[in-house]
Amino acid sequence: MIPGILRKPAWLKIKLATGGSYEKVRDTIHEKGLNTICTSGKCPNAGECWSNGTATFMILGSICTRSCKFCNVTTGKPLHVDNDEPLKVAESIKTLGLKHCVITSVDRDDLPDGGAAFWALVVREIKRINPGTTIETLVPDFQGNLNDLDKVIESSPDIISHNLETTRRLTPIIRSKATYDVSLKVLSHISASGIKAKSGIMAGLGETELEVYETMDDLLTVGCRIMTIGQYLQPTLTHTPVMEYITPIMFEKYRITGISKGFEFIESAPFVRSSYHAEKQVKCQ
Repeated sequence: MIPGILRKPAWLKIKLATGGSYEKVRDTIHEKGLNTICTSGKCPNAGECWSNGTATFMILGSICTRSCKFCNVTTGKPLHVDNDEPLKVAESIKTLGLKHCVITSVDRDDLPDGGAAFWALVVREIKRINPGTTIETLVPDFQGNLNDLDKVIESSPDIISHNLETTRRLTPIIRSKATYDVSLKVLSHISASGIKAKSGIMAGLGETELEVYETMDDLLTVGCRIMTIGQYLQPTLTHTPVMEYITPIMFEKYRITGISKGFEFIESAPFVRSSYHAEKQVKCQ
C-alpha cells in the first residue's frame, strides 16, 4: 500500500462481468466507433450495466476542454465533431434494443454553443429511430448560457441531468471552470422548463454530513427532485485523493434523509454513478 493512500474496504470490491449482453454492448460500441463514459470515466458499474444491456454514450469526442481533478476523461484540444455520430448513437440504441438510454458528453468550450445544437441533433435522431425509447441527457453547464441550454430543452429528452459533483465548499478545489452557483442556475432553468431535473454528487472528498444535507436543500430549492450519491474513487495518482470511504450505512442514511426532505428518488450507495439505474428514475412523477 502506497503511503497516504487509503485502503479500499471490502464493500468496494468490483465484480467483473462477462456474457452475451456484455459482449453485445462492447462489440456494438467498438463497431460504431463510439465513446462511453463507462470506459473513459473508469466506471465501476460497467460490467453490471453492460451485462444488463445498457450503456451511457458519450458524444462530441473523448477529449475534454476542462481538467477537473476528479475525472479520468482526457483533457486537451478536442478533435473535429463527427457529424455522423447522432445516427451512429441512434442505430446503436436500436441494435441493443434499449428502452432507456443515457447520453453525456465531454465539455466542449471550444465550440460556439458548447455543442448544444449537436446535443439536440442527437436527441432528435434517437427519437426518430427509437420512438419508444426514453432519454436522459447528462449535460455540461454550457458556461451558464441558458440560450444554449434551451437547445437541449427544446429537443425534449425525458430527463436532463447536470451534476453538482460536490458541495459548495469543495467545488473550486475539484472542478475546473464550473461553479456551484452556475450549476444551480442550470438546474433551476431545466426544472422551470417542465422537464425533470436530476443531479449527483460524489462522497468521500472531504465533505461533512451537514454539507451533504445543505447540498440537498440547494437542489430542492431549484426544483431538482432526483439525486445520485456515490463514492468518489481516485482514477490515478495524479487525481484528487480519496479523503474517506463512506460506509453503506451512511449512504443509506443520506438516501432516507433526502427522501424525507422531498426528493422523489435518490440512488445512494458506494458504487452509484450518475446513470446507475437511470431507467427507474424516468418513471418518477
